Amino acid sequence: MRNLAFVFLFCLLSSLSHAIELDFCVGDPSLPRGSEGYACKDSAKVTTDDFVYTGFRGEKTPNNVFGNNVTLAFSDVFPAFNGLGISMARLDFAVGGVIPVHSHRTSEVLLLVKGSIIAGFIDTNNTAYYKRLEVGDVMVFPQAMLHFQINIGKTPATAFVSLNGANPALQLTPTSLFAGNLPADVAQQITLLSHEEVTRMKRIFGTT
Repeated sequence: MRNLAFVFLFCLLSSLSHAIELDFCVGDPSLPRGSEGYACKDSAKVTTDDFVYTGFRGEKTPNNVFGNNVTLAFSDVFPAFNGLGISMARLDFAVGGVIPVHSHRTSEVLLLVKGSIIAGFIDTNNTAYYKRLEVGDVMVFPQAMLHFQINIGKTPATAFVSLNGANPALQLTPTSLFAGNLPADVAQQITLLSHEEVTRMKRIFGTT
């Protein structure tokens, strides 16, 4: 038992010493991405600009069937996030626009900065937690829970989200079912939709 405790303590101290070995690890996206993220950029070549992301500037025009525009700031486009376990995104909604049901590997916190939306998530007991949010409101979506946002206002809406992972991934449920290579007959069986409804959905996503 004492030996086991020693091994645990040694591993813990080793991991901590590794974690503070570098002040930061700005990723180098030109190199292959590993399970722990990108390899570090040569510190001699790191500048202040590496720690600044300008992709959220300006107006964003919703440009898809859902009436939204999502600007991601994950580690592949903002390499300063590499190794820090955080990322961000900007969500822009047209009037009536939605972010459809989706999930991430991580938890998410949302801050509404313009407009009025309904936001919510559904837990594994199929209980929905949702609320109308106004400017300045913040909502948390626990890790891996299906969640969504809907612009219910009469003007466009904008929100910013932060996630506790540098590469949290994004899986949209409608896109997964109807925009990929899942055969229509399988989609029909697992969704209980009719053949006509599945065909219509695949047509919307350009896969028929």
